[in-house]
Amino acid sequence: MIVELYLRGLREFTKDARGYSSIFIIAQSCLGSAAAMFVLINGVSPWQMVQLFVVTIACMGFNAAVLSQQSPKTMYNLFIVSLWVSSLVIILNLW
Repeated sequence: MIVELYLRGLREFTKDARGYSSIFIIAQSCLGSAAAMFVLINGVSPWQMVQLFVVTIACMGFNAAVLSQQSPKTMYNLFIVSLWVSSLVIILNLW
């Protein structure tokens, strides 16, 4: 089921990668900035800075893939990774 959902999303993204890329950049940037906010709310310890670094790298990786016009599959995969990383960091910092 998850693989089927992934493949359906990839097919749809591939049809109009330019249009979806701009929407995905906005969505990913909003979630990434929320994750960064939650990290910084909890302090500036070395563990927090590692989390901030990971979120920043994940978000910048997707942005770089879009700007360098990588294949739609690469962009889609990096988008999913950045969403997972940001979501995980938010969950970790809610406790």
